[in-house]
Amino acid sequence: MSSPVKILNLSDPAIRTLHLAWFAFFLTFVVWFSHAPLMAHIREAFSLSDQQVKALLILNVALTIPARIIIGMLVDRFGPRVVFSALLMISAFFCWGFAFATSYEMLALFRFLGGFVGAGFVIGIRLVGEWFPARQVGMAQGIYGGWGNFGSAAAAMTLPTLALAYGGDDGWRYAIASAGLIAFFYGMFFYLRARNTPRGSTYFKPKRNGGLEVSSWRDLYFYIAMTLPLYIALAVLAWKLSPSNLGLLSATATYSLYALFSVLFLFQTSQIWRVNKEHLREGVPEYERYKFRQVAALDWAYFVTFGSELAVVSMLPLFFMDTFNLGAVEAGFLASGFAFMNLVARPGGGYLSDTFGRKRSLSILIAGLTVGYLVMSQVNSGWWIPAAVIATMACSFFVQAGEGAVFAMVPLIKRRMTGQIAGMAGAYGNVGGVTYLTVLSFVDNSTFFLVIAGSAAVCLVIVQFLLEEPSGQMREVLPDGTVQLIDVA
Repeated sequence: MSSPVKILNLSDPAIRTLHLAWFAFFLTFVVWFSHAPLMAHIREAFSLSDQQVKALLILNVALTIPARIIIGMLVDRFGPRVVFSALLMISAFFCWGFAFATSYEMLALFRFLGGFVGAGFVIGIRLVGEWFPARQVGMAQGIYGGWGNFGSAAAAMTLPTLALAYGGDDGWRYAIASAGLIAFFYGMFFYLRARNTPRGSTYFKPKRNGGLEVSSWRDLYFYIAMTLPLYIALAVLAWKLSPSNLGLLSATATYSLYALFSVLFLFQTSQIWRVNKEHLREGVPEYERYKFRQVAALDWAYFVTFGSELAVVSMLPLFFMDTFNLGAVEAGFLASGFAFMNLVARPGGGYLSDTFGRKRSLSILIAGLTVGYLVMSQVNSGWWIPAAVIATMACSFFVQAGEGAVFAMVPLIKRRMTGQIAGMAGAYGNVGGVTYLTVLSFVDNSTFFLVIAGSAAVCLVIVQFLLEEPSGQMREVLPDGTVQLIDVA
């Protein structure tokens, strides 16, 4: 039986670190989504077309996919304290650039660069994993993810009021800039207060930089194959901006991006090969081995859970408006229940994982969200509105609890590469969002929910065959060559 995380025990350094971490993540989401609730003001200030608004929304998530991979490598190499502080402070400048842009081109550039802050989530996964034992790490990660993820909802609730308080035509600019200002100073505070590990603990770093170290040649080829969907998602985003869609990019620019993504894929493949070729030829000692299929299973689980959340949150207000003929304010209020569930569902998923087992909990939660989306596919104008809201929130619980269960397991695979593993899983969540939103552009709402349910059912099968319950201890090598055992059960 797990020991619940006592979040009010501020005398415990681990609890203080957890609060430092979730609030840092919370601020990254406030900054990342600071534009969304003020988009009406931005559209009016720059006389934006619908296509230009849609392009900004796409640009906001484009950089996050590669950024989560890069940040994962950096956090494993330099530690969460430095990387989180730097990310918060640098992202403030992107936020300010967007707030005081004088042209659409500047808006687009800084919205694109601002997507890098969306990688902040990865950093805290490694930090929280260092501070909490296996019996508590799921709930701790759930609190970190759930409370931090609420930053997008907090931005939606506070920034319009702040813009009104500033007043004038530029009130929206000062509201967005204020978010960047808070992030900048909290980055400094985080650097002063946070520590990578508890006193006396070792912060294990990868032996090589540039990619995950794997344990077999088969895992190497599997790993390379698993990187391909990341670049396909980027190509899809470029296609959405191409002349055949939103028309923000020229045909030449679109094809240039396709070529760039191909080159980047080949470059990453070469880096993965460089990192792994020598130790695979020499043979990986038994105590250093782990199964990459564990990483792959968690990637696809996050694709389904967080990916579907990103897509559904984007379309749900309009879904309620069109289905029940509601006004924008009422529909937005009803749809907000999906995001609000993060506050309890992610910690709940982590707690279930700590208590009843990692694989069993994740399997039940994915099965639950499969049924949840099947039910949502049946919602129509004949439904009683409270019943539709209850169905939505029940589905949301399984989705976000599933996210908590995924990251309850991420720190238990290979400690020194937790950042990279978290980065890859996080990137797959964004790939899922891109995939499902692309599907939505071709089908009706009912079919959209059915597609998510079908992909979740496939993911459930993947989890059964690829995922294994962590047991015993993982092994990491100290700088002096001795082996340290870390409990994972």
